[in-house]
Amino acid sequence: MITIRTAKQCGEADYGWLKARYTFSFGHYFDPKLLGYASLRVLNQEVLAPGASLQPRSYPKVDILNLVLEGEAEYRDNDGRHILVKTGEAVLLSAQPRSSYSEHNVSKKTPLTRIQLWLDACPEGDNPLIQKISLNRQPQQLIASVEGGKSTLQLRQNIRVHHLNLQPGQQQTISLLGRRAYLQSINGTVTATSDKHTENLTCGDGAFICDEGSITLLASTGLKALLIDLAA
Repeated sequence: MITIRTAKQCGEADYGWLKARYTFSFGHYFDPKLLGYASLRVLNQEVLAPGASLQPRSYPKVDILNLVLEGEAEYRDNDGRHILVKTGEAVLLSAQPRSSYSEHNVSKKTPLTRIQLWLDACPEGDNPLIQKISLNRQPQQLIASVEGGKSTLQLRQNIRVHHLNLQPGQQQTISLLGRRAYLQSINGTVTATSDKHTENLTCGDGAFICDEGSITLLASTGLKALLIDLAA
């Protein structure tokens, strides 16, 4: 089954220095039916104004995956670790008890545009505290998994996150390990097809995928998207 959640159905916030779209309940936006999806807790698309910061805060036991779409961000924790992440890069922060994390748009001229995911982490899991990779231009790139690897971020949960980069008319089929997955269009228009369902997504739309062995994506325009395979 494929069930669309359009960008217009998502929660929104505009504080001037921060503009956001929330797929699931977050901050002031609350929907008791949308508290996450399996082990995907948060999927936010946010824009920080030039020079803006998110002040230090602590997190539950989650892995925080940020994809920087435009701009440059600095992330710091209260133990002095810090990292710079620019356009076309992804960073994974393994939230720890009694630790806090801040985010800062280092540019005084350019907004910081990024997507943030919170993924449940196993209490016994142990992975590097801060990891970073570059997104490539391949049609399909596995950017995060429980196994990790040379060019793959290591998660503390059995989840696989794919970054998709398709040209107009290009098609890609992805096998799914779990009963549930979530597809998020970052930009572009795509047709998603399973054995029994076909749905169209435009820029910013998402789709809940349930009980499908694979999903085939056909890009109508240039497409960038995330497919989060919730194998756990």
